[in-house]
Amino acid sequence: MKSFWLTTALGLMVLWLMVPAAAQQAAASGDASRLIYDDARLLNQADYDELDAMAREYGAKHEIEIIILTTENPENRDVVQLTEDFYDAQGPGYDKAHGDTIMLTMDMRNRDIYLAGFYKGEEYFDDARLDRIREKMTPLLSAGEYRQAFETFIKTVDRYMNYKPGFNPDNILFNLWFQLGAALAIGGIAVGVMAYRSGGRVTVNGGTYEDSGNSGVLQREDRYIRTTVTKRKIEKSSSSSGGGGGTTSGGHSHSGSRGSF
Repeated sequence: MKSFWLTTALGLMVLWLMVPAAAQQAAASGDASRLIYDDARLLNQADYDELDAMAREYGAKHEIEIIILTTENPENRDVVQLTEDFYDAQGPGYDKAHGDTIMLTMDMRNRDIYLAGFYKGEEYFDDARLDRIREKMTPLLSAGEYRQAFETFIKTVDRYMNYKPGFNPDNILFNLWFQLGAALAIGGIAVGVMAYRSGGRVTVNGGTYEDSGNSGVLQREDRYIRTTVTKRKIEKSSSSSGGGGGTTSGGHSHSGSRGSF
């Protein structure tokens, strides 16, 4: 009997020690779904946890996987190739492996950034929408505000998903304050027109007291002086951008937006 209880106790102890180790091994091997791969170590643990929770919340809300990858790029590969190879190898997707995904890749070696949308991500985030998101992030990335830049990425993805594909979510017509201002302006004009009409008509005009027989234009003269032409050089944008979408070696089509920071 004593041997039985001793064996049971030892077995429970071994099991208790193995549970945390198994959990750590699963996380390290990628079995636990990761959304942020901060291989360049740009985030502290608190920022990482907050951004991870945010990506999970908004991803579940819109049923799309939101992925962030940062890398020192030791092999000096192109940022687009990094993104495509990651998607082929890791197979992210909210609905299934290699499914609905929007992804941000940062190459810290060459200071390049690439945004890509796969499947539902490609449908809702065409090249133009991805360009707008990237342009919102670039000043923050240039200033080294990586956490704020990633938060901008996630929150803008959340906002853009509320608009059907093909619409510009940043159009001023969709701005709530613009809509309120326009409504107030239209209401003010309507009230002004009604107030004007309620005061009666004016029956006196410029000809009421005019003596047409003794009034008129006495002299008219046009004098040409000179013509001045001014030339101004139009500066070209110095920002580096381009790329667009493509297809991975595994056959997965995607939209894309590339730039430097």
